[in-house]
Amino acid sequence: MEEQMDNFEVTHTIITSNLTFINVLGFSNLQNFQIPFFLLLFLIYWANISGNFLIVTLFLLSKSLQSPMYFFITQLSLCDILLTTDIVPTLLLTVLYGGSSVTLIGCILQFSFFVMSESSECLLLSVMSYDRYLAICNPLRYNSIMNHLFCLVSVATILLVGITVMLTYMISRYSLYYCGPNVIDHFYCDLEPILQLSCSDTSIIHKQTLIIGVLNVFCPFIIIVLSYVYIANTILKISSTTGRHKAFSTCSSHLIVVSMLYGTLFTVYMFPKKGQTLTLSKVLSLIYTMLTPMLNPIIYTLRNKDFKKAFNKLKLS
Repeated sequence: MEEQMDNFEVTHTIITSNLTFINVLGFSNLQNFQIPFFLLLFLIYWANISGNFLIVTLFLLSKSLQSPMYFFITQLSLCDILLTTDIVPTLLLTVLYGGSSVTLIGCILQFSFFVMSESSECLLLSVMSYDRYLAICNPLRYNSIMNHLFCLVSVATILLVGITVMLTYMISRYSLYYCGPNVIDHFYCDLEPILQLSCSDTSIIHKQTLIIGVLNVFCPFIIIVLSYVYIANTILKISSTTGRHKAFSTCSSHLIVVSMLYGTLFTVYMFPKKGQTLTLSKVLSLIYTMLTPMLNPIIYTLRNKDFKKAFNKLKLS
């Protein structure tokens, strides 16, 4: 019995000391492309932060943008800023130095904030689809339903859900025992790479992840699909071509953003990974952690006359 206790104490000590720090490999085989790739990623990050901050600034300063749709777009920009600020610093370090080192707590925190921002973004996109549904399918009731109180309650609820999900992931992952090896072959602390470091039973964690994924990712997707089924049906009933084009243009930007986000998320997390190489997985992860947040403000501003007018007024003031 004493021998078993001694073995447990030794094992527990090894588990704790082995994972004081975790080595994040990132893109380890860049060779001569290391500096150009770093500069490219830094430019994308700069464009991402600048574009999303521009949307927030325009919303705060322009009276013409004080509507529910632009309010939700602003919240989406804040989610994108949180997401990239959480992921990109580690990514840039791995590219510049051929790897990066983070603490176990830091790794769990990074993934928890990642989940918070992504789940909040999915919920926001579902509320935005409901906004478009009301505007096109039930315009007479739009102002009475989509009022200031509804917008505030929706965002507060989404924030509360996001924080709850973040704390759930933090507590559940920190309660595991980690025995290594202390290496993650990715550019950030993603779900499976973290669990592969654990020597505990992770079946409960996988069930928890499935439940959270269904509630915060799949259910919002169903709401978005149903909203656009009704929207498409309403648009097809419009007799004039100009009217159909005008109605569709009000939700085309949202559709593009939804397609990019859910397309990559489903490919990375929902589809089997047997035929998916590590490099492909990293490239797909780059799309929804860097490219999609960068393209969101471009899509919403370049395709929107109100944002263009607000930007021109800001330049002239």
